[in-house]
Amino acid sequence: MKNSTSLITLVALIGFVGSVYAGDAAKNQAAATHQLKDGGTLYLFKDGKMAKESKYGKAVYMKKGETLETVDGKKIVASSNEVARLGILISEGHLD
Repeated sequence: MKNSTSLITLVALIGFVGSVYAGDAAKNQAAATHQLKDGGTLYLFKDGKMAKESKYGKAVYMKKGETLETVDGKKIVASSNEVARLGILISEGHLD
């Protein structure tokens, strides 16, 4: 019983630590990031394109022209939607 409890704890800890570092590849590719009011993150890439990550760490679809609000109240209008690009970068972060 003690071994199974230890194993479950270890698996949960590895999952948590992995999710903490998952966005490293995305953050390294981004020129800037903004924390959003809904708990997500907006990535602005060096080529001027942008992508949104949900508060759960998933790349999410944005409509062109959608207004996003940062935690400090700044409003940013989405000019592009690089959901596939961000999804790949998040996946790369999980492989490290």
